[in-house]
Amino acid sequence: MNRLTKHWIIYLIALEFILCITVFSLPSFSFYSQLKNQQIVTEIRGVWLTNVASGVLFVPWGIDRAINQLSALHFNTIYPVVWNRGNTFYKSNVAKNIIGEEAEPVLNFMHGGQDVLTKIIKLAKPKGITVIPWFEYGFMTPPNSQLAKLYPSWLTIGQEGLKSVKEVLPEEVNNGAVSKQAWLNPLHPEVQEFILGLILEVVSNYNVDGIQLDDHFGMPVQFGYDRFTVQLYKQEHQGKSPPSNPFNQEWMRWRADKITAFMSRIYRSIKEIEPNAKLSLSPNAQAFAYKYYLQDWETWVKNGWVDELVLQVYRHNNNSFRTELQQSAVKLAQTKIPVVIGISTGTLRNPVRISQIKEQIDMVRDRSFSGISFFYWESLWGYIAPETPHKRRKVFQELFNTKAIRPLPVDESGSRLRL
Repeated sequence: MNRLTKHWIIYLIALEFILCITVFSLPSFSFYSQLKNQQIVTEIRGVWLTNVASGVLFVPWGIDRAINQLSALHFNTIYPVVWNRGNTFYKSNVAKNIIGEEAEPVLNFMHGGQDVLTKIIKLAKPKGITVIPWFEYGFMTPPNSQLAKLYPSWLTIGQEGLKSVKEVLPEEVNNGAVSKQAWLNPLHPEVQEFILGLILEVVSNYNVDGIQLDDHFGMPVQFGYDRFTVQLYKQEHQGKSPPSNPFNQEWMRWRADKITAFMSRIYRSIKEIEPNAKLSLSPNAQAFAYKYYLQDWETWVKNGWVDELVLQVYRHNNNSFRTELQQSAVKLAQTKIPVVIGISTGTLRNPVRISQIKEQIDMVRDRSFSGISFFYWESLWGYIAPETPHKRRKVFQELFNTKAIRPLPVDESGSRLRL
């Protein structure tokens, strides 16, 4: 806490408190829990819990409220953030050794030093809710983060001194607003050890059902011109320097294959510790992910390194939404693993009507996907939404009118495995 000024702390607390008031001043959901003796269906019903434009994690009673409400409306999966803006959202010895903080400072302060991930697990598990911690920022980190300041050699850069790239923030999806973000080099061995250390720490120390990586587990195509990567490329190309065109096909493939190799290592390392732990992946569409972030997730799926795919399809236009569901990489994944479709329920600056949400859920169900996940908690039925919370809750009650269990894994023959 000594690095944060008193006024900065007060500002952050006030901001998160205001956000929380709009969401958590909701009536009790106890009447929903009276629904009994109904048929159980198979469907993943998930939601992301983030700290960006969200107060759910920063108010001690906010987590309790969220999990109780989600359980009452028959959600069965949460993806709580554990890595964001260069900080962990659990008590991490790995992070403490590297950046000097064991958890995000304001979060740690608001919860009196209590481990928030432990609290989430203790509340969610008895209600049958699957907990898959989400490494939201992947290799991305703010340029002014302690991580970036302490380990500048860990950062990759572009040509002509490009050190950060414009990145759309989660609360500004489809809104055009961006922020500058630096990028840890996914090819650097020390970076790999750090990220792998965080992942294995969560899998080893917490009773979680797996971990989730997303679209930030890659490298912006503009990057890769740092000293380490250039030297590595030269070693493997008879002294030749990387092409000046970042979209050069061979240069793109070389970098993407290095990231793929690290993905393989992560998957194998997780399974060595906990064979039943899932590696969930939440990417953008394959073509976009590869072209702009060198993330070849279709290959990862083919090689069996992904246990669950949660595809981000944050589209307001339903024709565009429908097109993304029909891509060949998505259809391939459906034959191998549970495929879930991520739907935007709105942001502070860009609310989404409940009618659009319902239409998109219907499209997902009509195409026999394994479920849906919503970005993000505050916009499900909070006061930032276009309709009243009561109206939105009523629609979710109708859509999820029975309990649902998550689908079992698929074996090589396409049959569901036993737990």
